[in-house]
Amino acid sequence: MTMMSKMNRIAPPDRALQPALQQRIDQKTKPPGALGRIEALALQIGLIQQTLSPTLRQPHLMVFAGDHGAARAGVSAFPQEVTWQMVENFLAGGAAINVFCRLLGLDLSVIDAGVNHDFGPRPGLIDAKIGHGTANYLETAAMSTDDADRGMRRGRELAHGLAGNGCNVLGFGEMGIGNTAAASLLTHCLTDADLASVTGRGTGLDDAGLARKRGLLEQAVARGGRHRDPLAALAEYGGHEIAMMAGAMLGAAERRMLLLIDGFIVTSALLVAHAMNPAILAYCVFAHRSEEPGHTVQLAHLGATPLMELDLRLGEGTGAALAYPLVQAAVAFVNEMASFESAGVSARE
Repeated sequence: MTMMSKMNRIAPPDRALQPALQQRIDQKTKPPGALGRIEALALQIGLIQQTLSPTLRQPHLMVFAGDHGAARAGVSAFPQEVTWQMVENFLAGGAAINVFCRLLGLDLSVIDAGVNHDFGPRPGLIDAKIGHGTANYLETAAMSTDDADRGMRRGRELAHGLAGNGCNVLGFGEMGIGNTAAASLLTHCLTDADLASVTGRGTGLDDAGLARKRGLLEQAVARGGRHRDPLAALAEYGGHEIAMMAGAMLGAAERRMLLLIDGFIVTSALLVAHAMNPAILAYCVFAHRSEEPGHTVQLAHLGATPLMELDLRLGEGTGAALAYPLVQAAVAFVNEMASFESAGVSARE
């Protein structure tokens, strides 16, 4: 059974609770709407959990790592070896995402979805390897549709496993040299945007490097075409880590988890998942707007407004982690803030 055939298992949150939940929010000791988008976030979380008293349990962030064959062709400022070296950095606790997760009390898992390196059994590393990186999409499809589907199914299993252990908040991050190029190609396929407008500097290309990257991606589309079908686009241009993220997102939404969506590459995985089942959007919190120009295009396509704009372009799930305190604040005010009645404060006339 493919991920496409499972996609209808996501149920939109029942909105029958909305009036009572909105009244609970409005009766807090503040003018209606005075907490702005924190109120909207509280309403979203309450509807997802179908309760007037939402809770956050075992919040978790997953970083999916994979290599891209096209990285050898020069679509990135960094060599492909940096992928496995950064995975080692994650495992040693030395990356930005490690720092933020420790600070914020988020559990962290690192998933080898398809790194071109053999790590062996390692504490903190989940071996879900589909292959040693993808093929070079300048020459052939990045992967078979079977491998793309297999990656999605593995991601779904990982999300279901966390839900089974009690987790109800899942953040998404990634690592993979060349994956901003893959994200640009997926965005071009799954939105109406032209390729140049969604192709940015990635890890820091200069003007000449950006021009070269855009030229290479145009070659890729001339060879492989512009696929509107999400699984076909994923197989043609995606990465193992992007496939696994897309599957994990669908799986997390099936289990009514709150999804913390990071930047450009994570949102390219969401474009795939959303094309398979648009109901996933009700479960998504968009953490921030990335510096990558294509991220604004993705957000507009999904009708999403991010919580923050911090000029981030690191990846790793750092934006998703940094948004978590806002999620905590939304839940805390609903549960702990006094109402006009309980505080003895006169309500608005």
